[in-house]
Amino acid sequence: MAVHMFVRAYLRASTTEQDATRARDALEAFAAERGLHVAAWYVENESGSTLARPELFRLLKDARPGDVLLVEQVDRLSRLSAADWEKLKAEISARRLRVVALDLPTSWMMATDKPDDFTARMFEAINAMMLDMLAAVARKDYDDRRRRQAEGQAKAKAEGRYKGRPEDAKRNAGIADMLARGMSWSQIQSATGCSRATVAKIAKRAA
Repeated sequence: MAVHMFVRAYLRASTTEQDATRARDALEAFAAERGLHVAAWYVENESGSTLARPELFRLLKDARPGDVLLVEQVDRLSRLSAADWEKLKAEISARRLRVVALDLPTSWMMATDKPDDFTARMFEAINAMMLDMLAAVARKDYDDRRRRQAEGQAKAKAEGRYKGRPEDAKRNAGIADMLARGMSWSQIQSATGCSRATVAKIAKRAA
């Protein structure tokens, strides 16, 4: 018998060069195996290290108690600092969402009817602990990569080899033009696929 549950899937990639929808098929297959249907999709290209993620917070605003927040991996949800992760967890908890991640098997039972109160509470406690652990690992991985990148850039600069990432002058000129015409940052993001940080940088440059 199919379980009637509202599933909200969240897909995130860090940059516009990455495909945020890459994991869509895997999430649909996971849901289908459990007799579920993904009723709403929330997709964005934003860093997991920041809480400034419009689509994630649109999901939280739309959510109702008991809804499933489905992600491919915990790091799609968080590469946040410990303090920001606590803030996000508080938002999720306040809305009584069930977080289910494909890379966290202890979370999978949240996408099924709960057998009894004791078992449900036990698995919720285990799942919360595992979520915390994977969020911490994701943040450490993010910090380690940033550190290695900075070290590599410092070495390249010292050797006169570092030139930085080339600017997409054509795209940025288009963004500047849209800003001049009074378009909102959200409209510009939708039209260009760029991050909010990129729009902010061009807006600051044009000010």
